Amino acid sequence: MLLFRSINFLMMLLDISTWWSSLLLPEKVYWVIAIPSTILLIVQIIMTLAGGGADEVDVDFDGDTVAFDADMDNGVGWQFFTYKNVLGFFTLFGWTGLGFLQMGLGLLIAVLFSMIAGLIMMVIMAALFYYIGKLHQSGTLVMENAIGRTGEVYLRVPPNREGHGKVQVEIQGTFQTMDAITDDEKELPTGSVAQVLEIVNNQILLVTQMLY
Repeated sequence: MLLFRSINFLMMLLDISTWWSSLLLPEKVYWVIAIPSTILLIVQIIMTLAGGGADEVDVDFDGDTVAFDADMDNGVGWQFFTYKNVLGFFTLFGWTGLGFLQMGLGLLIAVLFSMIAGLIMMVIMAALFYYIGKLHQSGTLVMENAIGRTGEVYLRVPPNREGHGKVQVEIQGTFQTMDAITDDEKELPTGSVAQVLEIVNNQILLVTQMLY
């Protein structure tokens, strides 16, 4: 059985070698461009859709994880000349060129139209990853959205920034329990209502007690 499989494998390699030898140089060049680019592009798309890019920083507050927008130039803005887009260019460039060559339309026409197709693919890829980045960004928690909102003191907040307490506040439709400090002269007791004034060190809420 093993011998039979080995013979079949060798026959397949011989067939591939014969096929490759029969190709003209331009066709070989296009095949060398098309296949690796396609494989790498598929891997990049899968990694992006699976969240492989590093767009955020996770900070843990006693078990509550908050994702901060880091804007690390990972495709949130419109970017044309990127690794993914270049892969998209060479992928469509390769397959389009092969198609025109096999249609017998000549090398110059194949090169011209494959370049046009590659540039179109770059535009499509730029738009695709731009909107993927926007969707991913919209799902992260931006601390600044807490400013001006009110919440309930979960753990008393010492006065004059003498220590940290915790405040539950609704941000972007979800309740978060976060570290908080205050400049008030009196502590904010548990159960009282506090308003967020600003964000300190990108992670701590500066709050004041709301009096009704």
